[in-house]
Amino acid sequence: MRGVNLTLILCGVLAHALPAKGEVISKTRTISGMKVEYRVVLPAQYNPTQPYPGIIAFLGGGQEARMLDNEIKRVWRDQAEKRGYIVVLPAAPDGQLFFEGGKRVFPEFLKVLLSDYKILDDKFHIAGHSNGGLSAFEIAASWPQYFWSITGFPGFLMDATPARVKGISKMCIYMFAGELDPGWTEEMNTQAKLFRSNGMVVQTAVEKGQPHLLATLGGEGASRLFDQFEQARKGCSK
Repeated sequence: MRGVNLTLILCGVLAHALPAKGEVISKTRTISGMKVEYRVVLPAQYNPTQPYPGIIAFLGGGQEARMLDNEIKRVWRDQAEKRGYIVVLPAAPDGQLFFEGGKRVFPEFLKVLLSDYKILDDKFHIAGHSNGGLSAFEIAASWPQYFWSITGFPGFLMDATPARVKGISKMCIYMFAGELDPGWTEEMNTQAKLFRSNGMVVQTAVEKGQPHLLATLGGEGASRLFDQFEQARKGCSK
């Protein structure tokens, strides 16, 4: 019996020594007549009665559901678990990109998430890579009241009319592009200049030796994204 008790004690000690892991939940909802498949990354030791900072993260490419799990592993999960964030990654509803026809599920999709989870101050950070970056800017410009910050890695605001620029003018804006991706780098720099001329706070970074997919923001590099999310909640820094 003493041996059994010792084993139980050791198991308990080891369980506390191991880092707590969060959970990834797969969900599907029909919103505005469109089927939305999405993943929710919950932080370690998640407590549904406690508010957490939230992130809406968009995929690049065709934004297909088959890409969700890889993107979660590559960029979002580790830091969300460590820092106590809820991250939501939706796939393109009915195959329609979020800066095109898929936009129709907003803002109802945000209202669903705010009903299901306690999000700090009822506002999200919004981010994405490539087509996901375009989506992030598009959704934030259309419903700015739901967002703290916008991050494109890369990404920019299409159809940057004065009204749409004004819509995101109070948010912290972060823009990344690869040194080996000249078209997106040029677009980023041009738009950052426009934003700054309107008194907006925007930070840009050209990632050395990087192509369109920025390996520098995956794995441990994702901590840079989360550092900026933390910064944005405290106020934009020039």
